[in-house]
Amino acid sequence: MNNDVKPASGPAERAAKAITVSDADTDTNTTDFKTPEQVAAVDDVAAPDDTRQTQPSTSDPVAPETRRSIRQRLGLQWPPTKKEYLIGGGVVLILLLATSAFALTHASKPAPVATTHKAPAKPKPAPKPTTVPSTLTGLPVDPAVNQRPVTAAMIENSLDARPQSGLSQAGVVFEAIAEGGVTRFMAVFQDNLPTNIGPIRSARPYYVSWAKGFDAGYAHVGGSPDGLADIRAWGVRDLDQFYNAGAYHRIDSRDAPHNVYTGVDTLMALSQSKGFTSSTYTGFARKAAAPSATPNAKSLDFTLSGYYYNPHFDYDAASNTYKRSEAGAPQIDQNSGAQLSPNVVVAIVTPLGQGELDSSGAYYSDYTVVGSGQAFVFQDGIVTIGTWNKPSNDANISFSDSAGKPLPLNPGQTWITAVSSADKVSYNP
Repeated sequence: MNNDVKPASGPAERAAKAITVSDADTDTNTTDFKTPEQVAAVDDVAAPDDTRQTQPSTSDPVAPETRRSIRQRLGLQWPPTKKEYLIGGGVVLILLLATSAFALTHASKPAPVATTHKAPAKPKPAPKPTTVPSTLTGLPVDPAVNQRPVTAAMIENSLDARPQSGLSQAGVVFEAIAEGGVTRFMAVFQDNLPTNIGPIRSARPYYVSWAKGFDAGYAHVGGSPDGLADIRAWGVRDLDQFYNAGAYHRIDSRDAPHNVYTGVDTLMALSQSKGFTSSTYTGFARKAAAPSATPNAKSLDFTLSGYYYNPHFDYDAASNTYKRSEAGAPQIDQNSGAQLSPNVVVAIVTPLGQGELDSSGAYYSDYTVVGSGQAFVFQDGIVTIGTWNKPSNDANISFSDSAGKPLPLNPGQTWITAVSSADKVSYNP
């Protein structure tokens, strides 16, 4: 048996020798220096058959020898196991996700952009209305119109006085018999100021009462004894031509006494010079015009005294007015040549008596106009039967329906005719 020790010539023998030398160095406190042969021997032991990466990779920043050395110093085997690869990959993935989350949650916010916010435009206030309903007619007028003094003028209706001037521009017209069957008008003005109205004639008590209800200046040429007495007793704003001749004039184309004329503008100035700067009164109740699709009163006739003075009205659907005629002919306004066409026609039933005798021996008429009575109101092509009311000389006339409620009238001219009984009124569809 040969007991000689063979020289360490194989890899295992060299590794054992290297380890022995290393241990001896450690025990004798020598340095950790290893010769190249010792390092090579250790590498061969760690991976004697490693052929996976024997050449350094040009894309690998850390050489395989360095990695092996590091792992050996850490006590890890080379090459890494599959489990270590998986663990390492998971750690890398977790780090990447954490980094991404951090970047998202800590991303710098964009600097706020300064914006200019304009205050919303304030809505413009609604324009103030430039017109108001006329107290006299209900038509739209400048507010200043309602501040004017009202003017009531006596206008003749004898055959010699036709055609009259200014009637079409009145807001309200009253019609009644003066004496001997001859009718007379009282035209009430406030909206319009025609410069030519007439012929102007004398006063009567019932007209004086109607004028007083409008707080009107009362234009006339003299009057019946009762009429003149009532003007003084009731404190009516007297514009008598006898005492204010400068406000009236006579025309040459007509004979006296049918030739006295004036203008509403002139009379208004006369009123203001006397301190009558405005009028206080209650206007009629009003409604919007609404022409009926089935009119029941298209032809109206009122019996007053006879053919020459009985008025006739024809309803005109196109204008929603009533065309007036007398003695079988249209009654026109000489100022305009147009036929008189009131928007509302009212027949008031009031007792008619005899007053004093005039100079010709005829009796003055005497109507009872303070109180109440039946009224036929024609508008929109239909008739409404109600009641007229005038509780005192100072109060204005008004109208109510069968239930006692105010009976509203269409805006525009209102024509009021006094008849002595209800059978004096007739109408046809």
